[in-house]
Amino acid sequence: MRFVYLALALFFSFFSAGSVASDISITELSHSLNSSWIVLAGVLVFFMQAGFALVESGMSRAKNAVNVIMKNYMDVCVCSLIFWALGYGLMFGTNTSGWFGTSHFLPGELSDWDWTFLFFQMMFAATTTTIASGAMAERVHFHAYLIGACVIAGFIYPVFGSWAWGSNYAGEGWLKAMGFIDFAGSTVVHSMGGWIALAAVIILGPRLGRFSPTGEARTIPGHNLTMVALGGFILWFGWFGFNAGSTLAANTSLGKIALNTHLAACSGALGYMLISKLCRQSILLTGTVNGSLGGLVGITAGCASMEPIFAMFTGLIAGLISFLGPKLLTSFKIDDVVDAISVHGFCGAWGTLAAGLFFAGDMFDLGRISVQLIGIGAALVWGFGIAFCTYFLINLLIGMRASSLHEQRGLDFTEHAEIGYPEFQDTRAINQEALNAQR
Repeated sequence: MRFVYLALALFFSFFSAGSVASDISITELSHSLNSSWIVLAGVLVFFMQAGFALVESGMSRAKNAVNVIMKNYMDVCVCSLIFWALGYGLMFGTNTSGWFGTSHFLPGELSDWDWTFLFFQMMFAATTTTIASGAMAERVHFHAYLIGACVIAGFIYPVFGSWAWGSNYAGEGWLKAMGFIDFAGSTVVHSMGGWIALAAVIILGPRLGRFSPTGEARTIPGHNLTMVALGGFILWFGWFGFNAGSTLAANTSLGKIALNTHLAACSGALGYMLISKLCRQSILLTGTVNGSLGGLVGITAGCASMEPIFAMFTGLIAGLISFLGPKLLTSFKIDDVVDAISVHGFCGAWGTLAAGLFFAGDMFDLGRISVQLIGIGAALVWGFGIAFCTYFLINLLIGMRASSLHEQRGLDFTEHAEIGYPEFQDTRAINQEALNAQR
């Protein structure tokens, strides 16, 4: 009998130890899966930079193709370094005041998960900066643009981000404490980028020839619409990582978030096409791509908290906004090469409001809607105000805008001494064209 008791004790102790080991392995496996998913999502967001580069370059003239892509390429580089050194601490460091983080600058010792989180959020900072790049294309000095990019990634974006998303350690931002909803950044990333772009183009002024002496708007077509369409597909693809990655976990909510993201993009393109037909205007490829991007921007805030039918409605309205917004800006003689202000600024504000309106299970709550409106207003005041001051100082100290001669020649040649299409462009022809334009 004593032998039986000993055998039973060994049996249960074996399975008890196995259960503990199993629990540990399951926990470790969960952490590994979460980290793997967030790194993959961060890579998808990084790939969006290629999409922005193609859309912005394709919507610009051939003589500025290299310059536009150089700005997209380098803002990833400088913004990543600045965000690591300063932005991460301001955005996600200890925030006891509710205004900005005060720790984790120049991080050197973080947990494995914090390194993963830092990598993912670094891609968001680069996205915010890139949004402004396309709006000011074809006339901004390369070095002036990069200085502005450093300010965006190191100060403007992370401070507002701390209000809405901070902190990752202790305390929280004042908007977050109020219950502000912006799951993946319709306002934190996209509207912020749109308001920064608005400040930039006001300081820069319109491109030469964009408006006639009487104020009539002239169309300046982009040089490669195939690139625009390809860039739109790449951005759409990367957006699944942008939105679904913001779960910060590989959980069962990913499917609905991805579905809402996709449906909103489809509805955005449809919304643009419908209003184009109603206004009896041509259905443009550039407008259709921007309609889908507007839908993606709009759903980014509420992709985790809306039912699919409202995700489609949010995208549909965003498509209408992407059509009407540029017309409003043009009436004020504001020249946005890629319509970034409308697609990101206006659609981002709408999407943030929609996240409060269509919150699943508790729709049209006036308190939640009020908080959303406060967040939208705070983003506009902060993003536009600080960016305007930044670009005003840059313009005052070193100059923002390229000279008329350089703009006529093209910034590829004058800023980088390269030509995007050497088989079709001749530097002598460029110089002669510039001289003829001055006469």
